[in-house]
Amino acid sequence: MKSLAKLKQIKGDASFRKFYRNRENNSILVFSKREKFKNLLIYDAINKILIKNKILAPNLLSENYLNNYMEIQDFGDQTLFEFLKNKRNNKFITFKKIVKILNKIQLIKNKKIKNFKNKFYKVKEYKNKILLDETTLFCEWYAPKMLPKIQMIKFNKKFKFEVKNLLSKLNYKNDTFVHRDFHVSNLMYYNKKIAVIDSQDALIGNRAYDLASLIDDVRLKTSNKLKEKVFKYYIKTNKNIQLERFKTDFEILSILRNLKIIGIFMRLALRDNKKKYLKLIPYAWEMIDHRIKKQIEFKDLMLLLKNNFPKFIR
Repeated sequence: MKSLAKLKQIKGDASFRKFYRNRENNSILVFSKREKFKNLLIYDAINKILIKNKILAPNLLSENYLNNYMEIQDFGDQTLFEFLKNKRNNKFITFKKIVKILNKIQLIKNKKIKNFKNKFYKVKEYKNKILLDETTLFCEWYAPKMLPKIQMIKFNKKFKFEVKNLLSKLNYKNDTFVHRDFHVSNLMYYNKKIAVIDSQDALIGNRAYDLASLIDDVRLKTSNKLKEKVFKYYIKTNKNIQLERFKTDFEILSILRNLKIIGIFMRLALRDNKKKYLKLIPYAWEMIDHRIKKQIEFKDLMLLLKNNFPKFIR
């Protein structure tokens, strides 16, 4: 491995990866000993699919899989999250540009590509079982910290039943390329273009998922008015969508995603000692509270959450 003394470690994310910047080579070293198949090989494969479809994603410069790292193109420091934190920048104009990138991603038909080991990787389906397992991270990590044991056991059983019920009401098929973490922290401004990073979790799933990830992003607080404007712009640019069916899917997936995120953030704090994510949990609750009032289908889940977490569901 290259001497780390010549490299500058840069801020990481919620994963097990470490990142080092090589300014001489305009590159980023991605180091991943744990989950390296996903974080190196799959990441490279998904980036190749994006690039093949004329979406700006990191090029592979070199790899040393044996020593747990690869070297990829450096897109600099400016995420769209940093850009949008500046109140002088017009948020809606930026979101319109992001929606255009999302539309390009959703046109991707490639599901199979060779990774740097010259082996084919096929993008898997975002099955309801995966969505259920993700959402129940809320039961595994958050509920035990907040509820007495007997109450928690009863809650978990009812919660899983309600999540399964909501998943059965999804209208759209799993036929769309889903980035799965499509939000402004994973989008970079580079040479006046938007680049997409952190795509190793991509699956073929519901077309509403990435839009929910973008609009109801726990890291960036936006007004409900802006959320609605971005949603309407997406609909305007996708004429073949059946609005009510799509909106139901969007709201179901937004609620389930933010419940998952609450579970993940608690896990990061308890298991990995990454406590900085705890401060984002109240806003995740705020978005769940906002969406859960929208549909009659959410009534039973809303009552369940309200009875057990009355501080957050009003």
